[in-house]
Amino acid sequence: MNGHGYWVASLSIGLVAALVVAALLVMLVRHVRSIERSVGGLLEVATATAGNTANIPQLQATAPVLELIVQEALVQDGYMNALTDGFGGA
Repeated sequence: MNGHGYWVASLSIGLVAALVVAALLVMLVRHVRSIERSVGGLLEVATATAGNTANIPQLQATAPVLELIVQEALVQDGYMNALTDGFGGA
């Protein structure tokens, strides 16, 4: 092979390598765009979830209040039973 043949061979190898690199770059850009779209969707969901869960710490105060409501309901039930004793025709 002479000098011209080496040039043709090296340029051919360079062209094939450049085409492979270009194809890989195109694939990379497509995957990055897909990831960006997915992340955009995740950010929307995360924002909505954060809004839905922002008041969860306030639920700790619910149990004691419910206990007070139950106690008051039992007192009211006792009052109603006292008022209705003797009525009912039995």
